[in-house]
Amino acid sequence: MSLTASQITILIPDPDEMMFVAGDNEAHIDRLEREFSVKIVSRGAELRISGEPAAVARVGDLVGAIRTLAAREQSLRKPALERLIEDAKDAPVAAPAEMREVVATTVRGKRISPQSPNQRTYVEAIRKHDLVFAIGPAGTGKSYLAVAMGVAALRDRKVSRLILTRPAVEAGERLGFLPGDLQEKIDPYLRPLYDALYELMPSERFARAQERGEIEVAPLAYMRGRSLNEAFIILDEAQNTTPQQMKMFLTRLGFGSQAVVTGDVTQIDLAGDRSGLVVAREILQGVEGIATVDFDDRDVVRHELVARIVRAYDRYEKGATPK
Repeated sequence: MSLTASQITILIPDPDEMMFVAGDNEAHIDRLEREFSVKIVSRGAELRISGEPAAVARVGDLVGAIRTLAAREQSLRKPALERLIEDAKDAPVAAPAEMREVVATTVRGKRISPQSPNQRTYVEAIRKHDLVFAIGPAGTGKSYLAVAMGVAALRDRKVSRLILTRPAVEAGERLGFLPGDLQEKIDPYLRPLYDALYELMPSERFARAQERGEIEVAPLAYMRGRSLNEAFIILDEAQNTTPQQMKMFLTRLGFGSQAVVTGDVTQIDLAGDRSGLVVAREILQGVEGIATVDFDDRDVVRHELVARIVRAYDRYEKGATPK
């Protein structure tokens, strides 16, 4: 990359990568020109960006980050691109090296990396704190990244156990109508946690780890009365805990352990009680050793339609007319 007072030239020798950066009919280039008031010319393997120095530098960093998306799964490229552009309007763009950080690798060889600034903050918070609350809408990677970090901690022998738990809010009303024994009745509520584990661990290794007690997936009620030492503990769907259940869970944390609590306060299924997640956030704000990461629709990593659905519901709940 060569730099002048108000122009930079970026070399992109890979034609497929250049096509992704430019977009269909140069749609991405047109958008970057509108959003950042710069001029971009694509010629062969060169991308020339000119304009005000600050804007040119920011777009240059943004193009570097966009290039890291070219190798990602097709369905994730567009929403990730939208997040990059929106975030770049307000803050410096993350360096490409940060975008390429690999947290874990699936059994199919897919690399799992943070895909937004909030996801990077989340990963760093888990590395640095014993208790992390992750709060935000569906599809933002709260649970999946937590499981990925937990599997990595177990693999690296930072902990001796990985424990995943969820409240079974509907169990009191519906368990009796489900076939099977108690464990079979509860398993449907824990299925999302199993799905994440199956993606991140070969089935044989997962089965052996369960047999040895290294991995436990259980409803929240099973945590009562236990002291969880040297464990990585994930409480998922925490918005559906009562304040008493949340206190019970948080006080299970033992020596050498850390916990991640995830939830979406817009999807509380409790009847009557306040959410334990909401209450815990109020009580524990500012307590040393605890971090809270808030996600929003820009962090959604599922189908791009999910982000639009989240925004539409937000507008509706705020009383605005859906567009």
